Amino acid sequence: MVSGETIHPPPVMWAQRNNVVFLTICLEDCKEPQIKLENDKVYFHGIGGTDKKVHEVTIEFYKEVDADKSVQFKRDRNIEFMLRKKEPGPYWPHLMKDKKKYHWLKVDFNKWKDEDDSEDELGGNDELDEMMRQMGGLGAGDDGKPAFDDLEPESDDSDDEGLPDLE
Repeated sequence: MVSGETIHPPPVMWAQRNNVVFLTICLEDCKEPQIKLENDKVYFHGIGGTDKKVHEVTIEFYKEVDADKSVQFKRDRNIEFMLRKKEPGPYWPHLMKDKKKYHWLKVDFNKWKDEDDSEDELGGNDELDEMMRQMGGLGAGDDGKPAFDDLEPESDDSDDEGLPDLE
């Protein structure tokens, strides 16, 4: 790192269930991130984004997670964590030990479920394994990338017919 270089926290999103915390570090094109997951915190350092800036953050958790039973997935656009709470139980009131609001930390409403939505709860290992498979593969083909075969229109009545060519 060049001395005097500004370090930025990466955008982070989180959600939780009774026994799991989902954490996503949203930094694209981060080739060799340094990640250290411990029971009480996660440390991230990496260079990425469109501007290739240095990003770094340490997140001290509200309560402990089980680092050994937690998993992470490095992707082109982000790094996802599924952190197993050490003590399943009530939802955490916030992600971090301190109650401050950070501009770079947001709730991931796509993964969030309210505490009383127990029918989809990740209870046993089978459900957790299934969710990890879905996160890892996302309906992927053999190369680990999502298969988008089903997004092609099934008929030839495309809305693009009759449009002039771009110059």
